[in-house]
Amino acid sequence: MELRDIEIFLTLAEELHFGRTAERLRVTTARITQAVKKQERQIGGQLFERTSRTVRLTPLGRQLRDDLSPVYSGLQDGMRRAKLAAQGVTAVLRVGMIPLNAHELRPYWETFRARHPQWKLQIQHAPFVDSFAGLRRGDLDILICWLPVEEPDLTVGPVLFADPRVVAVAADHELTRRTSVSLEMLADFQHSDGPSIPDYWADSFCPFYTRKGRPIERGPLVRNTEEIFTLTSTGELVNLFPAHMTRYWNRPDIAYLPVSDIDALPYALVWRTETENERIRALARVAADIGTLVV
Repeated sequence: MELRDIEIFLTLAEELHFGRTAERLRVTTARITQAVKKQERQIGGQLFERTSRTVRLTPLGRQLRDDLSPVYSGLQDGMRRAKLAAQGVTAVLRVGMIPLNAHELRPYWETFRARHPQWKLQIQHAPFVDSFAGLRRGDLDILICWLPVEEPDLTVGPVLFADPRVVAVAADHELTRRTSVSLEMLADFQHSDGPSIPDYWADSFCPFYTRKGRPIERGPLVRNTEEIFTLTSTGELVNLFPAHMTRYWNRPDIAYLPVSDIDALPYALVWRTETENERIRALARVAADIGTLVV
């Protein structure tokens, strides 16, 4: 089986849809069909159960997927390492960011790259839903997230910045008649809720209670910022955010108001303790040397 045919098989096993597989691999559906038929002839058995509506792996297909996945991943990793080595890069440090202000954190990135040209620094977005999973799966080396982080398997490094708090509301919301609001006022409105987020961590971002003990009601479950803004723009929600959102996510249907009685939200480097290595320690040293930024 050729490498491209393995890629087609594994992608179809993930998507279970010929059209999406073709779109993802930028080939025709006929090419996908041809590759699958060729594989089934070579193996001597059916890999997928296909109807006009569904595509499912057969037991043989599941076995082949499980056997090929680690082999294919290993080949891809080997090719990536070879390309990096050809460029003089010996390793990659993958940093996932929940905040959106990577541009404002350039002093850290530039200093790290200047000190360690042999390592590639890769900055990528990290979702706030099930945020620690990327570290635990090994997809990320470091996560930049808000504090506190009280996970027994994770180490918290230097704080990079602390952001004042704002609330996002619909542009025609009643609160826009004010220049600032208090957490007590926000208890009158519904806020978003996120799945797979530890309670203590959610509470640090948006408290469950005001200082006077009033509950802050949670509303619909949201999985990304786009969903939050869709519900906020219609007046269904109000949502607390760090202040850098006013610079990086400006929309005509959303207004931001300062919140007067809640502390700034600190963001820090976090990594999985058992995977700590010299690259992680190097970025932590850079952060400690530069100190907390004012953004």
